[in-house]
Amino acid sequence: MTTNPDLQDAAVLERQEQTIQPPPLYQVLLFDDDYTPMDFVVMILQEYFGKDKEMATRIMLRVHHEGRGVCGVYTRDVASTRVAQVTSRARQAGHPLVCTMEEA
Repeated sequence: MTTNPDLQDAAVLERQEQTIQPPPLYQVLLFDDDYTPMDFVVMILQEYFGKDKEMATRIMLRVHHEGRGVCGVYTRDVASTRVAQVTSRARQAGHPLVCTMEEA
């Protein structure tokens, strides 16, 4: 059985023209409240988002002054996991800290 080389070339060209889209990214957000201590928010940013003390403090102050702040931008699964981890840790500590994600 022989195959038509023109058909093979067309299939290769069609595959080359298809572009692979990167996965959508999501930003993880923290929201200000009147009860969660600032030091706890800084600790969360360091522990779960890998921020150094200075950057964690800047983000915490943005949350405090602007009502919300971006902790990081991740793929959907990673962002969802971070939201769950932060929410769980905040509840364990008795804090109402709100952490969500939205498409970046």
